[in-house]
Amino acid sequence: MSSVSGDIDPSESRGPERSTAPLPPQSVTFNRLELNRILNLYGRMVADGEWRDYAIDFLKDRAVFSIFRRASEVPLYRIEKDPRLARKQGAYSVVGASGQILRRGHDLDRVLLVIDRKLALV
Repeated sequence: MSSVSGDIDPSESRGPERSTAPLPPQSVTFNRLELNRILNLYGRMVADGEWRDYAIDFLKDRAVFSIFRRASEVPLYRIEKDPRLARKQGAYSVVGASGQILRRGHDLDRVLLVIDRKLALV
């Protein structure tokens, strides 16, 4: 004898119904290698006493890594990734405190050379 009334098939979904609300818009982010390269440069400059704080913004159209001498000031540099410019001038750019683009390109390492001091032999 099997009871058919009231039995629920275990393969049926018992969770709440899926909502049809739109997903939040995707934001542009730095990948692990890009962030590693930026944070290595940042760490060296903090060790030298030049930089003290940073902020990361993941916006809908671009990702921005801002570098500060002090937290209460405007950023000294902004490292930006804008995928819309990837086929044109390059997705990466370094922007100075005045808003002037210091360098732009396709390769993050080459773009960061504008603010990356190398050791000089004296």
